[in-house]
Amino acid sequence: MYRYRPKPDNDAALRERLRELAGQRKRFGSPRLHIMLKREGLVVNHKRTERIYHDEGLALRKKRRRKGAAGVRVMMPLPQKPNERWSMDFVSDSIVNGRRFRALAIVDDYSRECPAIEVDTSLGGARVVNVLERLSQTRGLPDVITLDNGPEFAGRHLDEWAFRNGVKLNFIRPGKPIENAFAESFNGRLRDECLNTHWFINLKHAREIIEDWRKDYNEVRPHSSLNHRTPMEYAYTTIGF
Repeated sequence: MYRYRPKPDNDAALRERLRELAGQRKRFGSPRLHIMLKREGLVVNHKRTERIYHDEGLALRKKRRRKGAAGVRVMMPLPQKPNERWSMDFVSDSIVNGRRFRALAIVDDYSRECPAIEVDTSLGGARVVNVLERLSQTRGLPDVITLDNGPEFAGRHLDEWAFRNGVKLNFIRPGKPIENAFAESFNGRLRDECLNTHWFINLKHAREIIEDWRKDYNEVRPHSSLNHRTPMEYAYTTIGF
């Protein structure tokens, strides 16, 4: 008689590394974890990763979305090179004593790279200009910046700075955040993968954690819309920026 004998499970090392990565990156799902395992040469077939991912009980809990009225989306022409168009927006959180802070996030719409996240309890128009001036010394300035109509962006400081430097300010329509889609998408990742997964002891601690996450986002985290490359890899391999 012939009977099937199950093969021994040789996935011990892979399972251990997958659990370790899932513990470090609590908001990464199976596809993004598979890319990171593939980089390390531990796995090739995505089905194998998915099987072990579910066997280990690592699946993320899905959030149920409210249904809303459908609206017409405004499609912006995509930039063709780095530093052609940036997007800016604010996101807020708090430290353990309840004190609120804000983070100004700037995103390159072409490479999805985040040049800076400025964190403080108060970020006015003059502070926004200071951040942009600092970036102009290290990577230059874009042709266009997309932003909303908040007082920090619509005030005199940023308007005068943009005129002096020949940068066009592209203000979205009130109540239309989809028109600032790159910044909205980035801030969603920032909140999901960083702000919601850490307790901040003080402002200094928040700055350190957020800056570490920004560097990881630019240099390590695979981005699905960039064919699973990092923003820095995409910028260098496509343009040599």
